Amino acid sequence: MFTQQQCVNYCFIFLYPAGLRIRIFNFCLKVLTCVLYIIRVMTDNPTQLRNTWSGHCLIFWVDRKTPVWAIQYKINLYVFQGNIWEQMFQVSFLLEMLNTVPFIITIFWPTLRNLFIPVFLNCWLAKHALESMINDLHRAIQRTHSAMFNQVLILICTLLCLVFTGTCGIQHLERAGRNSLSLFNSLYFCIVTFSTVGFGDVTPQIWPSQLLVVVMICVALVVLPLQFEELIYLWMERQKSGGNYSRHRAQTEKHAVLCVSSLKIDLLMDFLNEFYAHPHTQDYYVVILCPCEADSQVRRVLQIPLWSQRVIYLQGSVLKNQDLLRAKMDDAEACFILSSRNEADRMAADHQTILRAWAVKDFAPNCPLYVQILKPENKFHVKFADHVVCEEEFKYALLALNCLCPATSTLVTLLVHTSRGQEGQQSPEQWQRMYGRCSGNEVYHIRVSDSMFFREYENKSFTYAAFHAHKKYGVCLIGIKREENKSILLNPGPRHIMAAADTCYYINITKEENSAFTVRQEARQGKNRSHCDILNSPSGLPVHSIIASMGTVAMDFQNTSPTGDTATLAPPTQNGLGSRRPSIAPVLEIADSASLLPCDLLSDQSEDEAAHSDEDVPSASECMKGYPPNSPYIGSSPTLCHLLLHKAHFCCLRLDQGCEHVSHEDAKAYGFKNKLIIVSAETAGNGLYNFIVPLRAYYRPRRELNPVVLLLDNLLDSLLQCGVLYADNLVVVDKESTMSAEEDYMADAKTIVNVQTMFRLFPSLSIITELTHPSNMRFMQFRAKDSYSLALSRLEKKERDKGSNLAFMFRLPFAAGRVFSISMLDTLLYQSFVKDYMILITRLLLGLDTTPGSGYLCAMRVCESDLWIRTYGRLFQKLCSTSSEIPIGIYRTESHMFLPSDSQYSVSSEGWSDTKEKGEEPKILTRSSSSSDQSENPLLRRKSMHWTRRLSRRAMKRSDSSFFSSLPKLSASRRSEREELTELVRNRMQHLGLHTGFSELNDQQNSLSYVLVNPAPDTHLQLNDVVFLIRPDPLAHVPAEHTTRGQCKESRPDTPELNRV
Repeated sequence: MFTQQQCVNYCFIFLYPAGLRIRIFNFCLKVLTCVLYIIRVMTDNPTQLRNTWSGHCLIFWVDRKTPVWAIQYKINLYVFQGNIWEQMFQVSFLLEMLNTVPFIITIFWPTLRNLFIPVFLNCWLAKHALESMINDLHRAIQRTHSAMFNQVLILICTLLCLVFTGTCGIQHLERAGRNSLSLFNSLYFCIVTFSTVGFGDVTPQIWPSQLLVVVMICVALVVLPLQFEELIYLWMERQKSGGNYSRHRAQTEKHAVLCVSSLKIDLLMDFLNEFYAHPHTQDYYVVILCPCEADSQVRRVLQIPLWSQRVIYLQGSVLKNQDLLRAKMDDAEACFILSSRNEADRMAADHQTILRAWAVKDFAPNCPLYVQILKPENKFHVKFADHVVCEEEFKYALLALNCLCPATSTLVTLLVHTSRGQEGQQSPEQWQRMYGRCSGNEVYHIRVSDSMFFREYENKSFTYAAFHAHKKYGVCLIGIKREENKSILLNPGPRHIMAAADTCYYINITKEENSAFTVRQEARQGKNRSHCDILNSPSGLPVHSIIASMGTVAMDFQNTSPTGDTATLAPPTQNGLGSRRPSIAPVLEIADSASLLPCDLLSDQSEDEAAHSDEDVPSASECMKGYPPNSPYIGSSPTLCHLLLHKAHFCCLRLDQGCEHVSHEDAKAYGFKNKLIIVSAETAGNGLYNFIVPLRAYYRPRRELNPVVLLLDNLLDSLLQCGVLYADNLVVVDKESTMSAEEDYMADAKTIVNVQTMFRLFPSLSIITELTHPSNMRFMQFRAKDSYSLALSRLEKKERDKGSNLAFMFRLPFAAGRVFSISMLDTLLYQSFVKDYMILITRLLLGLDTTPGSGYLCAMRVCESDLWIRTYGRLFQKLCSTSSEIPIGIYRTESHMFLPSDSQYSVSSEGWSDTKEKGEEPKILTRSSSSSDQSENPLLRRKSMHWTRRLSRRAMKRSDSSFFSSLPKLSASRRSEREELTELVRNRMQHLGLHTGFSELNDQQNSLSYVLVNPAPDTHLQLNDVVFLIRPDPLAHVPAEHTTRGQCKESRPDTPELNRV
């Protein structure tokens, strides 16, 4: 005895496949009846019937052969038996009765066997059976089908049924006319009529067939629009949701999924440009999964042929397995999950990102995850991801290093962006060409055994390989990774011996695999000619010609492989006298163990230097080196820092208020010896930990530590009280309260205006800030009617039209390292798909991670006593041979007088009047970035001078008399504005009771700065150049010369005074 539930399970589970087979069989029978009707029509002979019947009687009687009648009877009898229990008032039942009952009657009345029966109407029953069969089929195989597919099938079946019904009906009715139509002519007439062409060569002749045409047209006008409306609605909904990513394509093609909460055009273009910049990803598809509908800009971009065949937009949620199945997440090569940095509540944005990462990991555990998080305290929730980039970690670390090593943000941004080094090459200005050419350098990797660059340096020291690889190929070796050790070491120092299984990390225009080499062997003249003679001869110097074109570099160099101890660039002098320049020691193949002494882990390198200084340095009894006792969040990397022996009281942390321990109420009263670093932030978040740690790192001497002031209010009074007049850098952190704005690009409005106000009040102060959108960098240090800024804007548009990913790089605040956008570092996450080491190398450079034996980023300034080194290549050898430091770039500042700007007239009005009296033409004063480049290219030099003169004339396109007569007025107004601002500052200082020794600050606006990443070895050094260095870990073994730089200066007068920044 079966229960009711068992009966239901038996009917719907066990008998379900049988029901599907019955539906398929019924559909085949309906199609067979239509085929039999066509056979009956083709065997019909209306001419013979006209002898028996006449007129309209031919409409009711046909010539049906007995075998055809027998088959039709049996088929319709079976169908009638199968459908007799259906509902009586369904249209399908009425059609069944119309086609079945007459055949049953003919059994008892044989004379009616030639009666016409509209069997062709079974096509509508076949259509109904096909719809039911498709639905049952998808239910049987447990798969959902697309509503679009179902609707298209219904529309096609409806059109076929209309055409078939009209064809058969018109052909049958025209049998009663004088000229009967064939089945093909009827089909031709229906197609021409329904397509609204209407040639008129075939037309119905009698009124019944004409009436049928009218009825069919009316039915088509009612049925087809409804079908098309439903189809268009589903198509529009599918366009919004994006449809599905094909399972067959997912199994045969590679694809990556981008998951975002809201997709903006800037984010989309940055991702696509960087993702498809590598040859490895050209065959990949990108599936975008976003819960929001794509806006008009995104849709227009996705319709571009470049992206339409490779980018698929799906509207859906990552938290729904159905949407993840649509994106074929389980077959994806990578999944990028990006946070919405425009949200006012960044913690809530991180929570959404965490849930998305969990959902993807649960659905596709083997899919590599690339996650972007905003708050560092949320990192441990996504620790399982393959690659994680925390925005606040990188942001504060970049801001801190910008205070220590100027323009570190620009250096890192150029390294993580993909560029061919073609930006600015058509510019007439030398600094733009050199800056753009060096921006093409990126970080690459290769095994020593597979490399032409480093294969010859196997079993030699790392420092030796770095110097000679740069000397021969222009390649900057920065790091290494042992095969048995998964940690990357930046500049492990001369103690590290290169092995064949080591992986090298180097900076170059392109990777070695895309390079073409041409080696010219020097003809040796005589057996006794040594390699030293070749190096010392003028023709023996290495030639470094790097030409980047379409991702391939052609290098032309000579064979300069040094042997033995013959690597000096010049013969040594005797007692430092003579006309020859000082010599540089060779870089040893294997480090001399006698010259490498262990470094005291807790000693301060500045103690010896502090003995020669009059400044008050905190004694060892007040501070120590150790790890911070408390971590602000889970997952922070412990870093050895300078710490106080005793924890300071909380009341002593307020600079503007005295307490029982400290009575000072302003920065002046504290008497700080070093310049201040002021951080203007809205709140003191956990991210500030990553700002303070680099400033207090163990490798920084105590005498060089800068006091850090946290300013939670940027009013003028607060700025003066915290010591802005004694500050070296003012860091302005993005205000989270303004992140959410009605217009996305207005999120930076408050920060930009505040920075502009500080810039006008304190023009000589170095202000460093971070913006949300890179396009807003053009408003930093904004000057109205500045012709030079307008020229840079036009250059930026040209580079963007050429498809450059670094079009913003020529903006002066970005080039000088005064501003950066954290969205630029999104490319760091995108590049990690191809270069899985980029995040780790960047963290090591910024000091976010510390690995034993790995070096760190620092900088040195070229002073006047260092100019004897002359070139960057000689400086490379000097550093490698003495302190084992690896230079990776130059931060250069050049004088540049921006005369076309109205705001500059007061600065140079006397110079203009002098040139007018002498009858000379005013010029823009610039200092060449590379004298060798201009001397080798006199045409470019003349072109540059011509361009600057034309720019000056364009700014002075007015009458000379009126222009020079207006100069005193402009100068007076400029001085008046400067005096008003100075007086305002003095009055506020008097009101606050501060020291009023404030004098007018000079506008340091007549210079420009930029970064040269891995410049050529023959690049000439200039005074005040700042060289970026990767210094070996002080906790490891270092050369003896590096331990006490003061002793080195006394023993060797020709050693450069490498001033550390």
